[in-house]
Formats: sequence, C-alpha cells, structure tokens
Amino acid sequence: MATPSYKLSEIAEKLGLPLTLNSPEDDIVITGINTLEEAGPSELSFLANPKYASQLASTKAGAVIVKPEHAEEVARALVTENPYPMFAQALTLFARPQGSFSGVSHMACVSPDAVLGEGCTVYPFSYIGPRTVLGKGCTIFPGCYIGEDCELGDGCILYPRAVLMAGTQLGEGCVLQPGAVIGAEGFGFARTGDGIKKVPQIGHVEIGDHVEIGANAAIDRAALSSTVIGDGTCIDNLVQIGHNVKVKGYSGLIAQCGVAGSTEIGYGCLIWAQAGISGHIKIADGVQVGPQAGVPQSLD
Repeated sequence: MATPSYKLSEIAEKLGLPLTLNSPEDDIVITGINTLEEAGPSELSFLANPKYASQLASTKAGAVIVKPEHAEEVARALVTENPYPMFAQALTLFARPQGSFSGVSHMACVSPDAVLGEGCTVYPFSYIGPRTVLGKGCTIFPGCYIGEDCELGDGCILYPRAVLMAGTQLGEGCVLQPGAVIGAEGFGFARTGDGIKKVPQIGHVEIGDHVEIGANAAIDRAALSSTVIGDGTCIDNLVQIGHNVKVKGYSGLIAQCGVAGSTEIGYGCLIWAQAGISGHIKIADGVQVGPQAGVPQSLD
C-alpha cells in the first residue's frame, strides 16, 4: 500500500485551518507526521505543550501546527488555538489500516445461522456463533471468538484474539484491540456453610457507538440485566470493569484501573492509571480520579 502524501494546502483545507507561507513554492508535499525533534523536511509536526516551544528554532519539520503566537517562528505554519486536536485529526490522513485480507475466509468458522452485513471481512481461524449479526463493513481478525446471539453495528473492528461472549452487543464503529474480552462472567460468589459457591452470571454487555477497548481489557457480563458502556468511551489496555457497571459515555478509563460491580460512572469522567473504584457507588459527571487513587464511596 502506497504511503499517503498531500500538499500542505490540501492538509490545511481538510483541517479547516489557515496556512501561512512565505511564497507559493513553500506549498510542499507532506508525507508523514513526526515530533518537532525528529521530523524531517517532508513531515508535519505540532506544538501543543509550550515547554517544547524552544524546539521550533531547531526543528527540521516541513510545517508545524501551532497557536497564533508561534506562527511567525516557523516557515510554514498551520494556525489554530487547539494544536493537539488538529494534530490528531491530521494523523487520520496518514494512518494506514491494519491487515490486507478481504472477504470471508473459508478457514473461518462462521455459523450458517449467523448474518454478515455487506462488505464484512472475516480472517482465517476466527469463530462467529449462531444467530450473531454483524453490521456492514465489520472486520474480524484471526483468533477472534464471537459467541451466539451477539450484535455488532456497522464498521466494528475486532483485532486478533478479541472475544465477545454470548449476547454481547456492540454499537457502530467500535474497536477492540488484541486480547480484549467482553462478556466473561462477572466475579459472583457467595459464602455458604459448604464453602464458597458460584453465583451464575446470566446478563450481558452492551457497548455504545464508537467505543474503543484496549488490549487485554476485560468487561464482565452482568449478573442480571446488563453491563453498559456508553457512546464514545475510551478504555485503555488492562482495564477491568466488573459486572453491572454503567459508564454513561465519553469517559476515559486508563491503564490498569479497575471498577468494581454495580458502580455508575457519569459522562466525561477520567479514571487514571491503577485507580481502584469500589462497588455499588456513583461517580458524578466530569469527575477525574487520579493515578493509584482508591475510591471507596460516591463522588459528587
């Protein structure tokens, strides 16, 4: 697959940003994106953190996304008040999709009772169970397991060894990184006179639209009803979410944090790395929980 390239004026138009050039000849072809320190003459860079402003004088980047106050410090500037989101948007122009296979492999195990939408790609050695429905344009990489009665919206991507246990629902445009496990049984056990007894978990997991779930993250099925992850939520690698948890949406749960069962997390929260959230509590909208923090009670 050829490496994408764009004239600088094309990038400015796609991002909706003003472009400052010293001359028409400065409208160069950009072939990639890199840091200020490592970018070459045909690469685009950005300045989001002012502590790196001194690098503008020495960078070899062909152009830089900067705030207005730094526009005159570089020969070619894309000007915005919010450089980092614009950098993220520019990255989408150069991102190359993983994988090169297309179609449904004869080496995949797809139940005759499953329904695959138009344009789906199913790699070898993946499994799709009975009565499962995939929307249009889904991609299922090798080693994935999708159990019975699952539903996937249009454009979902399951990278290698991702697992959807029975009854799991994904909205549109969800991405599961390698090894993510959705819908395994929650941690349900009861002490009895005969020792610890397992409590069956008979619920399921519902994931909203445009949710990304990191490598080896785990979201448990509900004991009853559903575990719910709302639209636009980003879940990092190695995150654990217990049974019957509700995340309302547009929140970030960051590496190795854990949320115990039946807790509710509001809109736009950030739960930082290795934080632990106790069960049966509520976290209000917009709350941030710092790294390695322990939260034993509700936060308003």
